Amino acid sequence: MNFLEKYQIDIKNKKLLLQALTHTSYANEHNCESYERLEFLGDAVLQFIMSEYFYLYEHLKEGEMSKKRASFVCENALYEYSKEIGYAPYVRLGNGQNNNANPTILADIFESILGVIYLDQGMDVAKKYIYQIIIPDIKKDKHFLLDYKSKLQELTQMSKKTLDYVLINEEGPAHDKTFTVEVRIDDMIYGTGVGKSKKEAEQNAAKDAYFKQAK
Repeated sequence: MNFLEKYQIDIKNKKLLLQALTHTSYANEHNCESYERLEFLGDAVLQFIMSEYFYLYEHLKEGEMSKKRASFVCENALYEYSKEIGYAPYVRLGNGQNNNANPTILADIFESILGVIYLDQGMDVAKKYIYQIIIPDIKKDKHFLLDYKSKLQELTQMSKKTLDYVLINEEGPAHDKTFTVEVRIDDMIYGTGVGKSKKEAEQNAAKDAYFKQAK
């Protein structure tokens, strides 16, 4: 597990690092702890680092800071960061997952690893790590958070089709739920999305359907 070497980070607590790579499906099958608690911590650390950055270096109003921060800590952004770092081959998944480290899982892993970096190396190292990964994308004004629901609505209105979002699954504890939503066009399933909120799941489902419709 040398994926942090390029950031000059050497995690001393290898057991904790392994836990950060352990999905609940694997944990349930092997009676060990999953990454969920570390993900919870990593999410808070990420929110703080990014909030501080926008406060110190981007002279924006509160609403603008919130909107911009959301773009760089959304599931799609975290998934892209995880791919760039190379976490996917190391994720421990249960048999039911069929070795499929999907975008939601990889986004979770980014946060859980950050939780480990914070616990093992401290806030200064965690901040340096986040700055190396995320700040270049902010400087390039990269866009991760797009309103695919609006885009899909425009696309379906042109053909006068009906558009519905249906919640098909909701799992996890109250503080860390995962939602799965299907988007249906004229009662046919065109896309599926997963997210930490219904709104995020709907956006991901709309994204899936939008690219299918736009082809």
